[in-house]
Amino acid sequence: MKNLLAPATLDFAVTRNDVPRSVEEREQILANPGFGKHFTDHMVDICWSEQGGWHRPRVQPYGPISLDPAAAVLHYGQEIFEGMKAYRHADGSIWTFRPEANAERMQRSARRLALPELPTEYFIESLRQLIAVDGDWVPAADETCLYLRPFMFAKEAFLGVRPAHKVAYYVIASPAGSYFAGGVSPVSIWLSTEYTRAAHGGTGAAKTGGNYAASLLAQAQAYENGCDQVLFLDSSEGKYVEELGGMNVVLVYKDGTLVTPDSESILEGITRDSVLQLAEDRGHRVERRRVAIDEWREGVASGDIVEVFACGTAAVITPIGLVKGKDFEIGSADAVAGELTMSLRKELTDIQYGRGEDRHGWLTRLDA
Repeated sequence: MKNLLAPATLDFAVTRNDVPRSVEEREQILANPGFGKHFTDHMVDICWSEQGGWHRPRVQPYGPISLDPAAAVLHYGQEIFEGMKAYRHADGSIWTFRPEANAERMQRSARRLALPELPTEYFIESLRQLIAVDGDWVPAADETCLYLRPFMFAKEAFLGVRPAHKVAYYVIASPAGSYFAGGVSPVSIWLSTEYTRAAHGGTGAAKTGGNYAASLLAQAQAYENGCDQVLFLDSSEGKYVEELGGMNVVLVYKDGTLVTPDSESILEGITRDSVLQLAEDRGHRVERRRVAIDEWREGVASGDIVEVFACGTAAVITPIGLVKGKDFEIGSADAVAGELTMSLRKELTDIQYGRGEDRHGWLTRLDA
């Protein structure tokens, strides 16, 4: 849904929180933030309507959102979101990673969910506006960050099945600690053969809440079987690898080739694409194609596949040691993280935290 009524610029009104957390309380939170448990003092709010386009941009105190019980999002799930991070560099400056790619992915998600497309410049400016008031919430400790969550939903109150004529866009932020408190180590994955994450022609390539809701039962089964994450296969044939509940998959072959599953129902991962670009920079061949679960199993058994990892915004890169299913196993619970896996993880995080050269111009400063 193209928004042809967008103004040339958005002038944000800023209302400061009258009761922000004290410096002492904020520092206590930043010392041990966890993930998604605490939120900053403010949030961004921009309205959209069919008649007025994008309007009323503002930064306001973080707090509950008032919705009519008939709001379309509550009945038809017309909602999308993004996930990204703000990093504090050694000189105290605050940066984010490839925000244009997040903005473009959110636009693709919006098209699929019949929502208005937020222009890229508005998306990035909304991040800058939040950092302008909540920049002190970006932690400085190693491997920590401020997780940014832009999201958009249908707020029009009606019970007819059609795209909403009123939409809300918000950005909230949550300080996040190191994803791996005990260090990065291989995880175990449960192979779901009973459920699929998304169907052919569905919303799998959009970052919408319904996809994650569809993964939760299978994720619960993974926990019941002693696994950390769940792996989904395609919905039509049930033999091709898709993705985990919230991360993409990459297989490393002994000749140095990196292969990632390709399907119209896989969410295009910005972390995945960045990692693959870094691998190509080193001279590795990269393939995006269909990957059968049998190819994975046979490749590990023969030694042709030497490393497997998952990648996504939260964990960056996670080595995969074992895949389990009903009477089915690939790999070993005693596997160690692969050399290339960890090398790529270090290179990517060094760029994000300003410790390594940003050859591709991926970083955008948010506090200037």
